[in-house]
Amino acid sequence: METRCPWCLATPEYIRYHDEEWGKPQHDDRALFEFLILEGAQAGLSWRTILEKRAGYRKAFANFDPAKVARFSDAKLEKLMLEPGIVRNRLKIWSARSNAQAFLEVQKEFGSFDAYLWGFVDRKPVNNKVRASGAVPAKTGLSDRISKDLLRRGFKFVGSTIVYAYLQAVGVVNDHLVSCPSHRP
Repeated sequence: METRCPWCLATPEYIRYHDEEWGKPQHDDRALFEFLILEGAQAGLSWRTILEKRAGYRKAFANFDPAKVARFSDAKLEKLMLEPGIVRNRLKIWSARSNAQAFLEVQKEFGSFDAYLWGFVDRKPVNNKVRASGAVPAKTGLSDRISKDLLRRGFKFVGSTIVYAYLQAVGVVNDHLVSCPSHRP
């Protein structure tokens, strides 16, 4: 019998996110930037909190246009500290600008962030065959390598655990349970 991954069953919005986005291979640079910022914002919080604030993040961070976010002034970042639609953590807010700047540098070097990220897996998703929720790792050798490279390039909030959650979200890694209809590549 096919059943969804149990982590998504709390709300209709969570189910929609699971069914339509999570684990689906993403190749659009704007979406890849959005998830990079959102996964960093999640550090220490639940994904549900971030998902509920996603519209606020889109508004606050110029619909995740990395070129616009890279040009945010110090005053703009300070103003975001008052924005109730996002998590008001100074380090996370300020990291969005530095991450946007680093993101643009990666785009220059590789032609796109997509080419950079998917180059770690030869452009093919890692299709794990997870049979139980408890069998999903928090990080892997792949997330360790990508995390180290992102940190070397000046990104913030990209530790291996955050990077692994990012890889799951953007479909580089498929960690849907094998019993889940969304597991199929």
